[in-house]
Amino acid sequence: MLLIKCPWCGEREEIEFRYGGQAGVAYPADPDALSDREWAEYLFFRDNPKGAFAERWVHAAGCRRWFDTVRDTTTSEFVEDR
Repeated sequence: MLLIKCPWCGEREEIEFRYGGQAGVAYPADPDALSDREWAEYLFFRDNPKGAFAERWVHAAGCRRWFDTVRDTTTSEFVEDR
């Protein structure tokens, strides 16, 4: 079982959490000015690296708070809390 450290609740089992995608994706400053292609790229295209990757997680079965962390995608080990 994978343990994930919630910044507010401490380490909990992975079943309490939900993955929220890549961290640090900024919302477009002027979304109305985006072409359909640019809007689709914002919505659907994300990095998929092998190694350390900044992610968003929510403690869905606990405090329900969102947090950013860094996880190694090759080992699923959480290597840094932000």
